[in-house]
Amino acid sequence: MTRTADEIFGVTGRVAIVTGASSGIGEHMVRVLAAAGMHVVAAARRVDRLDELAASTDGVVAQRCDVGIEADIEALIGCAYDRFGRLDVVINNAGVSDAPANAETETADEFARVVDINLNSCFLVARSAAREMIATQSGGSIINVASVHGLVASAPNNQAAYVASKSGLIGLTRELAGQWARHNIRVNSLAPGYFPSELTEPMMDPDDPAMGYGYITKRTPMRRPGELHELDGALLLLASDASSYMTGQTVTVDGGWTAQ
Repeated sequence: MTRTADEIFGVTGRVAIVTGASSGIGEHMVRVLAAAGMHVVAAARRVDRLDELAASTDGVVAQRCDVGIEADIEALIGCAYDRFGRLDVVINNAGVSDAPANAETETADEFARVVDINLNSCFLVARSAAREMIATQSGGSIINVASVHGLVASAPNNQAAYVASKSGLIGLTRELAGQWARHNIRVNSLAPGYFPSELTEPMMDPDDPAMGYGYITKRTPMRRPGELHELDGALLLLASDASSYMTGQTVTVDGGWTAQ
Protein backbone atom coordinates (compact mmCIF):
# COMPACT_ATOMS: atom_id res chain seq x y z
CA MET A 1 0.00 0.00 0.00
CA THR A 2 1.33 3.40 -0.99
CA ARG A 3 1.13 5.99 1.77
CA THR A 4 0.73 9.72 1.31
CA ALA A 5 3.30 12.22 2.54
CA ASP A 6 0.86 13.24 5.28
CA GLU A 7 0.65 9.65 6.46
CA ILE A 8 4.42 9.18 6.40
CA PHE A 9 5.29 12.40 8.24
CA GLY A 10 2.08 12.77 10.24
CA VAL A 11 2.47 13.66 13.93
CA THR A 12 -1.01 14.97 14.71
CA GLY A 13 -2.02 14.41 18.34
CA ARG A 14 1.43 13.40 19.51
CA VAL A 15 3.30 15.15 22.34
CA ALA A 16 6.75 16.69 22.26
CA ILE A 17 9.10 18.42 24.66
CA VAL A 18 11.55 21.02 23.36
CA THR A 19 14.25 22.43 25.64
CA GLY A 20 15.90 25.76 24.95
CA ALA A 21 12.58 26.88 23.49
CA SER A 22 12.65 30.56 24.39
CA SER A 23 14.47 31.72 21.25
CA GLY A 24 16.17 30.78 18.00
CA ILE A 25 16.14 27.20 16.79
CA GLY A 26 14.21 25.92 19.80
CA GLU A 27 11.40 28.43 19.44
CA HIS A 28 11.21 27.71 15.73
CA MET A 29 10.99 23.96 16.34
CA VAL A 30 8.13 24.47 18.79
CA ARG A 31 6.17 26.41 16.18
CA VAL A 32 6.86 23.84 13.45
CA LEU A 33 5.76 20.89 15.58
CA ALA A 34 2.66 22.70 16.78
CA ALA A 35 1.75 23.63 13.20
CA ALA A 36 2.06 19.94 12.31
CA GLY A 37 -0.59 19.11 14.91
CA MET A 38 1.50 18.19 17.94
CA HIS A 39 1.05 19.25 21.55
CA VAL A 40 4.35 20.80 22.61
CA VAL A 41 5.78 21.50 26.06
CA ALA A 42 8.14 24.43 25.52
CA ALA A 43 10.87 24.50 28.16
CA ALA A 44 13.46 27.10 29.10
CA ARG A 45 14.46 29.36 31.97
CA ARG A 46 12.96 32.56 30.54
CA VAL A 47 9.31 32.09 31.40
CA ASP A 48 8.18 35.41 29.97
CA ARG A 49 9.28 34.36 26.50
CA LEU A 50 7.72 30.94 26.89
CA ASP A 51 4.44 32.50 27.92
CA GLU A 52 4.47 34.69 24.81
CA LEU A 53 5.19 31.64 22.67
CA ALA A 54 2.36 29.64 24.25
CA ALA A 55 -0.07 32.54 23.94
CA SER A 56 0.66 32.95 20.23
CA THR A 57 0.80 29.27 19.25
CA ASP A 58 -2.03 26.74 19.60
CA GLY A 59 -1.07 23.50 21.30
CA VAL A 60 1.91 24.90 23.22
CA VAL A 61 2.36 24.73 27.00
CA ALA A 62 5.09 26.70 28.76
CA GLN A 63 7.20 24.98 31.43
CA ARG A 64 10.09 26.64 33.20
CA CYS A 65 13.10 24.33 33.23
CA ASP A 66 16.77 24.79 34.02
CA VAL A 67 18.29 21.71 32.42
CA GLY A 68 21.15 21.92 34.87
CA ILE A 69 18.77 21.03 37.72
CA GLU A 70 17.55 17.43 37.89
CA ALA A 71 14.36 18.35 39.76
CA ASP A 72 13.42 20.72 36.92
CA ILE A 73 13.98 17.95 34.39
CA GLU A 74 11.75 15.53 36.30
CA ALA A 75 9.06 18.22 36.52
CA LEU A 76 9.35 18.80 32.77
CA ILE A 77 8.81 15.13 31.92
CA GLY A 78 5.95 15.02 34.41
CA CYS A 79 4.33 18.04 32.80
CA ALA A 80 3.94 16.20 29.48
CA TYR A 81 2.25 13.21 31.12
CA ASP A 82 0.13 15.33 33.47
CA ARG A 83 -1.15 17.61 30.71
CA PHE A 84 -1.40 15.18 27.80
CA GLY A 85 -1.03 11.66 29.18
CA ARG A 86 1.82 10.71 26.88
CA LEU A 87 5.24 11.68 25.52
CA ASP A 88 6.36 10.84 22.01
CA VAL A 89 9.23 13.16 21.11
CA VAL A 90 11.96 14.81 23.16
CA ILE A 91 14.21 17.45 21.61
CA ASN A 92 17.37 18.28 23.53
CA ASN A 93 18.05 21.73 22.16
CA ALA A 94 19.21 23.81 25.15
CA GLY A 95 22.84 24.80 24.75
CA VAL A 96 25.56 27.33 25.38
CA SER A 97 28.96 28.08 23.95
CA ASP A 98 32.30 29.21 25.24
CA ALA A 99 33.48 32.55 23.89
CA PRO A 100 35.97 32.11 21.05
CA ALA A 101 39.32 31.79 22.77
CA ASN A 102 42.54 29.84 22.51
CA ALA A 103 42.22 26.59 24.46
CA GLU A 104 45.31 27.32 26.51
CA THR A 105 43.60 30.36 28.02
CA GLU A 106 40.24 28.73 28.78
CA THR A 107 39.44 28.10 32.43
CA ALA A 108 38.36 24.76 33.85
CA ASP A 109 35.13 26.30 35.12
CA GLU A 110 34.15 27.66 31.71
CA PHE A 111 34.93 24.37 30.00
CA ALA A 112 32.90 22.43 32.56
CA ARG A 113 29.94 24.83 32.33
CA VAL A 114 29.57 24.27 28.58
CA VAL A 115 29.94 20.49 28.82
CA ASP A 116 27.44 20.36 31.68
CA ILE A 117 24.70 22.09 29.69
CA ASN A 118 25.44 20.75 26.21
CA LEU A 119 26.18 17.14 27.13
CA ASN A 120 25.40 16.18 30.72
CA SER A 121 21.96 17.76 30.76
CA CYS A 122 21.03 16.07 27.49
CA PHE A 123 21.81 12.73 29.09
CA LEU A 124 19.65 13.56 32.09
CA VAL A 125 16.68 14.69 29.98
CA ALA A 126 16.94 11.64 27.72
CA ARG A 127 17.31 9.30 30.69
CA SER A 128 14.27 10.70 32.48
CA ALA A 129 12.15 10.55 29.34
CA ALA A 130 13.29 7.03 28.46
CA ARG A 131 12.39 5.75 31.92
CA GLU A 132 8.78 6.75 31.35
CA MET A 133 8.71 5.53 27.75
CA ILE A 134 10.03 2.14 28.89
CA ALA A 135 7.60 1.95 31.79
CA THR A 136 4.63 2.73 29.56
CA GLN A 137 5.97 0.64 26.65
CA SER A 138 5.15 3.54 24.35
CA GLY A 139 8.42 3.99 22.51
CA GLY A 140 9.37 7.39 21.21
CA SER A 141 11.91 9.55 19.45
CA ILE A 142 14.70 11.47 21.19
CA ILE A 143 16.42 14.12 19.07
CA ASN A 144 19.68 15.66 20.28
CA VAL A 145 20.55 18.96 18.64
CA ALA A 146 24.28 18.70 18.05
CA SER A 147 26.27 20.78 15.55
CA VAL A 148 28.56 20.42 12.58
CA HIS A 149 31.23 21.15 15.18
CA GLY A 150 30.46 17.81 16.74
CA LEU A 151 31.90 16.39 13.52
CA VAL A 152 34.66 18.85 12.58
CA ALA A 153 36.78 21.41 14.41
CA SER A 154 35.61 24.99 14.73
CA ALA A 155 39.10 26.52 14.60
CA PRO A 156 39.94 29.29 13.78
CA ASN A 157 36.64 30.15 15.51
CA ASN A 158 38.11 28.55 18.62
CA GLN A 159 35.57 26.85 20.92
CA ALA A 160 37.15 23.84 22.61
CA ALA A 161 34.35 23.21 25.11
CA TYR A 162 31.60 23.58 22.52
CA VAL A 163 33.30 21.18 20.10
CA ALA A 164 34.01 18.66 22.85
CA SER A 165 30.43 18.79 24.14
CA LYS A 166 28.81 18.42 20.73
CA SER A 167 31.19 15.61 19.75
CA GLY A 168 30.28 13.89 23.01
CA LEU A 169 26.59 14.38 22.30
CA ILE A 170 26.90 12.59 18.98
CA GLY A 171 28.67 9.71 20.72
CA LEU A 172 26.01 9.66 23.45
CA THR A 173 23.34 9.53 20.74
CA ARG A 174 24.83 6.34 19.32
CA GLU A 175 25.16 4.71 22.73
CA LEU A 176 21.63 5.50 23.88
CA ALA A 177 20.28 4.36 20.52
CA GLY A 178 21.98 1.01 21.02
CA GLN A 179 20.69 0.61 24.57
CA TRP A 180 17.09 1.65 23.96
CA ALA A 181 16.37 0.28 20.48
CA ARG A 182 14.78 -2.84 21.99
CA HIS A 183 12.28 -0.55 23.73
CA ASN A 184 11.34 1.09 20.40
CA ILE A 185 12.99 4.34 21.48
CA ARG A 186 14.88 5.92 18.63
CA VAL A 187 17.73 8.31 19.44
CA ASN A 188 19.15 10.46 16.67
CA SER A 189 20.94 13.77 16.45
CA LEU A 190 20.50 16.78 14.22
CA ALA A 191 23.69 18.65 13.33
CA PRO A 192 22.95 22.11 11.97
CA GLY A 193 25.52 24.31 10.34
CA TYR A 194 25.30 28.05 10.94
CA PHE A 195 21.73 29.26 11.45
CA PRO A 196 20.43 32.45 13.08
CA SER A 197 20.21 32.09 16.86
CA GLU A 198 21.28 33.91 19.98
CA LEU A 199 24.59 32.05 19.90
CA THR A 200 25.33 33.03 16.30
CA GLU A 201 23.78 36.51 16.26
CA PRO A 202 27.17 38.31 16.29
CA MET A 203 28.10 36.38 13.14
CA MET A 204 24.98 37.10 11.10
CA ASP A 205 25.60 40.66 9.92
CA PRO A 206 26.34 40.61 6.16
CA ASP A 207 27.47 44.23 6.40
CA ASP A 208 30.40 43.10 8.55
CA PRO A 209 32.03 40.51 6.26
CA ALA A 210 35.39 40.72 8.01
CA MET A 211 33.94 39.09 11.11
CA GLY A 212 31.84 35.94 11.50
CA TYR A 213 29.68 36.36 8.42
CA GLY A 214 32.72 36.21 6.19
CA TYR A 215 33.90 33.08 7.98
CA ILE A 216 30.52 31.43 7.38
CA THR A 217 30.20 32.34 3.72
CA LYS A 218 33.77 31.37 2.86
CA ARG A 219 33.62 28.00 4.63
CA THR A 220 30.12 26.99 3.46
CA PRO A 221 29.94 25.63 -0.12
CA MET A 222 26.46 27.19 -0.50
CA ARG A 223 28.05 30.52 0.49
CA ARG A 224 25.41 31.52 3.04
CA PRO A 225 24.06 30.67 6.47
CA GLY A 226 20.99 28.49 6.70
CA GLU A 227 17.46 29.81 7.13
CA LEU A 228 15.46 28.36 10.00
CA HIS A 229 12.79 26.84 7.75
CA GLU A 230 15.52 24.72 6.15
CA LEU A 231 15.65 22.64 9.34
CA ASP A 232 11.97 21.73 9.14
CA GLY A 233 12.28 18.69 6.89
CA ALA A 234 14.96 17.03 8.99
CA LEU A 235 13.06 17.84 12.17
CA LEU A 236 9.82 16.27 10.93
CA LEU A 237 11.72 13.29 9.56
CA LEU A 238 13.19 12.49 12.98
CA ALA A 239 10.03 13.33 14.92
CA SER A 240 7.71 11.20 12.78
CA ASP A 241 7.40 7.58 11.75
CA ALA A 242 9.18 8.52 8.53
CA SER A 243 12.36 7.63 10.46
CA SER A 244 10.93 4.50 12.11
CA TYR A 245 14.00 2.45 11.10
CA MET A 246 16.58 5.14 11.86
CA THR A 247 18.42 5.25 15.16
CA GLY A 248 21.89 6.28 16.26
CA GLN A 249 22.25 8.57 13.24
CA THR A 250 23.38 12.16 12.85
CA VAL A 251 21.55 14.18 10.21
CA THR A 252 23.56 17.18 9.03
CA VAL A 253 21.87 20.30 7.62
CA ASP A 254 24.86 22.47 6.90
CA GLY A 255 24.98 23.84 3.35
CA GLY A 256 27.82 21.45 2.59
CA TRP A 257 30.08 22.45 5.51
CA THR A 258 31.07 18.88 6.39
CA ALA A 259 31.25 17.71 2.78
CA GLN A 260 34.63 19.36 2.29
